[in-house]
Amino acid sequence: MLKRTALAAILASAATVALAAPATYTIDPTHTYAGYEVNHLGLSVQNGVFTKVSGTVNLDEVAKKGSVDVSIDAASINTYFGKRDEHLKGADFFNVAKYPTLTFKSTELKYEGDRLAEVKGKLTLLGVTRPVTLTVTQVAKKEHPMLKKEAYGVNAVGTIKRSDFGMGYGLPGIADEVKLNIALEAIKSS
Repeated sequence: MLKRTALAAILASAATVALAAPATYTIDPTHTYAGYEVNHLGLSVQNGVFTKVSGTVNLDEVAKKGSVDVSIDAASINTYFGKRDEHLKGADFFNVAKYPTLTFKSTELKYEGDRLAEVKGKLTLLGVTRPVTLTVTQVAKKEHPMLKKEAYGVNAVGTIKRSDFGMGYGLPGIADEVKLNIALEAIKSS
């Protein structure tokens, strides 16, 4: 009886380790966006989104380690007003002809208990790289009901100063402080 109990405990432990093995997730571009909010002339908070986001998330939930590597197509900016989008793509703001891609690469994942709480990393915008901390507001992992694969989802927020990246056009009328809003879904690939 004691041998069976010990064997069952070992098998259960092995199954838990197998389920919690490090995993790689590929970002689902149809359910991922990088958005921003910025104060405009003290009148309103305007927002926009980048609709073409790709990359990978690597997680080892047992060791509470991992990495996030994201690439954003700067020309995919969408504010729902074509003339403004064209201005934002130009040299005054994102200068997509010279800097077609924004990137975020994590340097540290922080957990509170078993929950991912914060992602520290480096954002590259207009060829300038600066540290950025994203606070995770929601996180979930479950089987995707249509794909029948494990999926991972995160919502996160952060704040940057656009002047830190050399984007000074319109200051102070268009605020320096920009709030980042991230919605990310990724599908397990390994």
